[in-house]
Amino acid sequence: MTQTPTRNRRAEILEAAASLFAARGFHGVPIEDIGAAVGVSGPALYRHFAGKEALLGEMLLDISGRLREQGARLATTADPATAEGALDALLRGHIGFALANPALIRVHERELDNVPEPARRAIRRLQRLYVEEWVTVLTELHPSAAPARLRAATHAVFGLLNSTPRSAGELPHDAMADLLHGMARTALAAL
Repeated sequence: MTQTPTRNRRAEILEAAASLFAARGFHGVPIEDIGAAVGVSGPALYRHFAGKEALLGEMLLDISGRLREQGARLATTADPATAEGALDALLRGHIGFALANPALIRVHERELDNVPEPARRAIRRLQRLYVEEWVTVLTELHPSAAPARLRAATHAVFGLLNSTPRSAGELPHDAMADLLHGMARTALAAL
């Protein structure tokens, strides 16, 4: 077996697990149900993950890593390359991620405490780095604002944007993205 099918199988397992965890909660999903969702026995998942907690940890590490990498890239390569452009790119990037991955957003919001401690520390570290990408951009736009205020505003905006699992689907994707973008810009204008 080559590495590509293994990676694809891992991604398939992570996606199925995210949907199940979002719908029923981490503790409400036995390993056998995750296996059945991807067409294998529950114990077959142990070829890919050490256990359900490890699967959850990898899922949330992946989310946090992707957002952090995306944030760093968008904050430094925005077009136009201004703080306003960078903020717009960060907003659009986060909104796009949230709308495309409501199950992952919900799992992250509810299940982080079920991740083993070493992975949880790594996830929190990636989250802090992601927040700091936003704070750096907001500092350029609001140089007199205290970093703690900018961090608090960033977390508040994340709360707004990450509310999509409860509201996505009622509006067309583009309309929802535009609504979230406008609301987030308005919220950040309060700085």
